[in-house]
Amino acid sequence: MARVGQKNTKPELIVRKLLHGLGYRYRLHQKDLPGTSDICFPSRKKAIFVHGCFWHRHEGCRRTTIPKTRTDFWKENFRQSVARDNQKMDDLHRLGWNALVVWECETEDESKLESRLIGFLAPETNI
Repeated sequence: MARVGQKNTKPELIVRKLLHGLGYRYRLHQKDLPGTSDICFPSRKKAIFVHGCFWHRHEGCRRTTIPKTRTDFWKENFRQSVARDNQKMDDLHRLGWNALVVWECETEDESKLESRLIGFLAPETNI
C-alpha cells in the first residue's frame, strides 16, 4: 500500500489532459491551500480534487471495498480520511474557494466528465 502514488495518478492525468484540451491552464498540487488540491485555478478561486474511490470512500461505488483482514483498523483509517477530506473542503470554502471532487470511476466516461468540468469552470454570473 505504501507504493500507491499520491500525485500524477492515472485518473488525475485523464482530468488534466481533458482540461488542457479544452484550453484551460492550471496549477498543480497547490500546497498553500487546505488539502493540497490536485488541480488549481487561482484566478478563478477554484480547485479540483481527483479522489480514488477506495481511499476516499466513494459512496455506492463498487471500488469502495473493505479489506478482509484488520477490518477495524481499515474502518477507522477510512473514517479519519473522510473526516479529513470534509474538513479540508470546509476550510477551502471559508477561504472563498469553490472545490470539485472528481472520483476515479468518473474518469471512465470522458464526455460526461468533460461536461461536468466545463460546468464547474464556467464563469459565475451575478444577476
